[in-house]
Formats: sequence, C-alpha cells, structure tokens
Amino acid sequence: MSEEKTNSMAQDDSIAVEMRNITKVFGPLVANDDINIVLKKGEIHAILGENGAGKSTLMSILGGLYPPTSGEIFLKGSNNPIKLKDPNDATKHGIGMVHQHFMLVDIFTGFENIILGHETANKLGFLKKKVAKEKIEKLMDTYGLHIDLNKMTRDMSVGMQQKVELLKMLYRDSEILIFDEPTAVLTAQEIEELMKIIRNLRNEGKSILFISHKLNEVREISDRVSILRRGKIVGTYETKDTDNEFLASKMVGKFVSFTTEKSPANPGNVVLSLKDLCVRKSDSHKLAVDHLSLDVREGEIISILGVDGNGQEELVNAITGLGKIKSGSAKLYGQELSKASILKRNKAGIAHIPSDRHRHGLILDYNIMYNTMQELVDHPYFTKAGFLRSKNIKAFSDEIIKKYDIRSSMGPYTLTRSMSGGNQQKVIVGREIERDCPFLLAVQPTRGLDVGAIENIHKIIIGERDKGKAILLISLEIDEVLNLADTIYTIYEGKITGRFDPKKTDYSELGLYITGAKVQDEFKKEGK
Repeated sequence: MSEEKTNSMAQDDSIAVEMRNITKVFGPLVANDDINIVLKKGEIHAILGENGAGKSTLMSILGGLYPPTSGEIFLKGSNNPIKLKDPNDATKHGIGMVHQHFMLVDIFTGFENIILGHETANKLGFLKKKVAKEKIEKLMDTYGLHIDLNKMTRDMSVGMQQKVELLKMLYRDSEILIFDEPTAVLTAQEIEELMKIIRNLRNEGKSILFISHKLNEVREISDRVSILRRGKIVGTYETKDTDNEFLASKMVGKFVSFTTEKSPANPGNVVLSLKDLCVRKSDSHKLAVDHLSLDVREGEIISILGVDGNGQEELVNAITGLGKIKSGSAKLYGQELSKASILKRNKAGIAHIPSDRHRHGLILDYNIMYNTMQELVDHPYFTKAGFLRSKNIKAFSDEIIKKYDIRSSMGPYTLTRSMSGGNQQKVIVGREIERDCPFLLAVQPTRGLDVGAIENIHKIIIGERDKGKAILLISLEIDEVLNLADTIYTIYEGKITGRFDPKKTDYSELGLYITGAKVQDEFKKEGK
C-alpha cells in the first residue's frame, strides 16, 4: 500500500473538487493544518479520522459554513479558486451537505424543509407548490427516497429525516454531495438502505465525500480514502488496497485492538431486578415491553441485543423514569422504582448514558464544565451555601477531559454545541461513569466514537465492572455486545427470546433470535 501524495490537479477535467493547502484556526486550536484533498468526478471519497481530527471542519469549509483561514478551493478543473461566503454560495456552485446533526425545522413538513430557502414564486408572489412537488416526487422515484411530504419532521424517524436532508440537496441540483457521519444515528437496516442510495447517486454521476470513522463502512462504500489525524492529512489510499488494521493504525497513530481483554465476571448481589415488566408504547395501548424479567448483579455486564424498535427505548425510559411502568416491578437494591422521580432514581445510584445525546444527554449551550456536573449540582464538592465551587467543578471537568481524551478548543470552557458528535459523546460517558453509581445503564455508549475511543471506553467499562458495578448494556452493535457482555439477552417485540454466553454464540445464532425466528424454550411460556 503506497501513500498517494496529493498534487495540484486543477487542469484535470476528471476533478470535481480540489481543496489546496486548507488551514482553519479557531483561537489556539488548529482544526485543519495545510490539508490537500482531491475529489474525482463520479467517485465516493471517504474522509476518515478519529473524533476531533478535523473532518467536519474541513467539510464545513467546502459547504460554505466556515471560511478557511488560508488555502483555496477549485472546482471542475478550473485554475480560478472560488470563494464561498456562506452555504448559499456553495449551493450555487453545486455543493450540498448532509450534516451530522440535521439542519431541519422541526415544525415544518418534509415538503417545507426541502424547498426552504430555494422557493420559486409566480408573478403575484405565490409559491409554485405544484411545480416543486412534482420535482421532489421525481427525485424520490429516481433515488428511492420516499417520504411523507406532509408529515412534520419532528414526527419522522431519524432515517426519514436524513432522506429529507438528501432531498434538500438534490432539489438544489447539487452535483457534489457531502455526507458528514451519515450513519452515526441510523439502525442497521437504515444504514444498508443509505449505502444503496449513495451508490445509486454515484452511478448517476454525482461526486461524493463520505465522512466517517467506521472502518467497515469506509471499505464497503468508498473508492479512495483520505485519513486525517489531529488536523493533518496522513495520506490518501485506494480503498481496495487497505484493511481495517491498516486504516485504524493510520487514524490513531498506533496499533488498535478490536477485542478487549477481560477476566471472567464475578457477580455479587442483585442490583437491578426486573420482574414481569410491562410498558406501553408511547403512541398506542400495545405493549412495547411484554412481561420482561432479568437481574443485573454487581460485577457483571448484562446486555440486551435487538433490532432497533423492539422495546429497548421504552425499557430504558421505565428504568430511568422517563416513561411509566404499566405493570410488573423494577427494583434497585430491593427498592421499588416505579413511583420514584428521575431525581430520586439518580440519587439512588442510577447512571444513564442515553441513546440521544442532544435530547437527554447534554445542554448544548452549556460548556463542558457545567455539563459534567449536571446531576451533581447539589453535591457538597460542587456547591457550598448555594454557591457553585467553580474551582472544584473545573478540576472534575479537567479530569474527565484528560481521561476520556475529549478534544476541545477551550478545554472545560468549550461550548458543547461547538464540538464534534464523538467528543460530545465522550463528555456524557465520562460524566456518567465518573459519578461512580452502583448501577450503569449504558445505551449505545460508543455511538459516534472512533475505533481508538471505542477501545478506550470498552476498557473503562470493563474496569468499572471489575470494581463491582452492575452494568446493563443496550446496544445495536453485535460486535460491541460480544466484546463487552458477560451474558446476552436477545429481545424481539418487547419479549426476551434467548439468553447466551458470548463465548458460545455468534452472529448467525443471535440473528435468528433478534428477528424472532427462534425462541428458547424457557422464554416461550406465556407471561415471559
């Protein structure tokens, strides 16, 4: 595998975009350092890097969100650099971007979001809705991006919202498409569908930049891959000439292990006990969790594995207090939780890494320092006589930043909104683990993290287990479950379908139980 030195290719008609000597500085932070990237026409070019490597910043420059501190951008083989003052300028040049955190107006319909900022009107000033709708419907048919145009985006699934973002780009006739961590919040089925759509776009002649830190996805979808590390370009490679070990080592700068060593579990007392737990779906009277029973003990990691939408969210809400329990019981150290407030559950010793970091994990307009002490605000270490003890709060935050390798421009004073999704996730994981609660509910704990960060978080979680914590892991990632869990429970339509030793099972067997094709005898009985 030889590294490709990126030279100026501005005269080459096969080039869609060339970003030459791009540098971007935010105060003391050099986010991009003299980067050269070439996107060829009709290719999928992956930009790979760890959290905070500068991937999103670089693509935001191309998308018109940020001006570069220095450097130039060339389009379509021209020798004349373009200036992008804002995203509208990028749109005029045929550049569109699907952001990691979607740029949609929740109270607008899919149709309204797609045409927003790109409306056409007749001489009397009325919108040409029929013309716009016909164009959108044609795009939906061409690319397989079918959505309900009349539905408000706040009522859409994440996968549907992403389709709205894609249709926004295509409606504006974008030829250069940027996908910023497009699979970070998607289910396995949605990821598979997105990959088909991206290939279809390439086959239609679009040029695509695909930002990711997921090695398997990069190797599956891309023609070439450029790797960033701490703001610098490491190299550009033909994807077919790489493997996961090579890419991971280039990303992180060291060997990365894809499995975490751990000793056998030594379970102690029961910490969380669920007995015949029933929870209704939020939009109907049907049961999302159907007579579910399991125990989580000190010093063990129990995992619930299933396809997204099979009761996991409702189960989490029942345990944390975000949702109501219909019947059955949930006990922490023998104390019933069903009537306890969220605050009481927190104080009783429940730490929670939520699946949605923006809705339930962070206050985005607070800095890291205040986000790390959200649930500890009344702890005497952080407050005294009603006043915050800023020195102690900062010390706690600094410890989390160092231990969890959180990349930020202003240390503990960095607004979490300004950080990459992966670094936001590290703030939540660090805060919840360092609260030192006896029970940790970890839902998709490594969502949005790169391979190096995943390796680190997995080691920390296993370390917490070895200290005697009881951990309930709910994840959609089979690899993660096999790597961390001491016992795996599969779930389908709110019911447990099987119990497995991760050392004695595999993808194929687990797949049968998470799809409901098989159920172990002990879970077939009515009421289980």
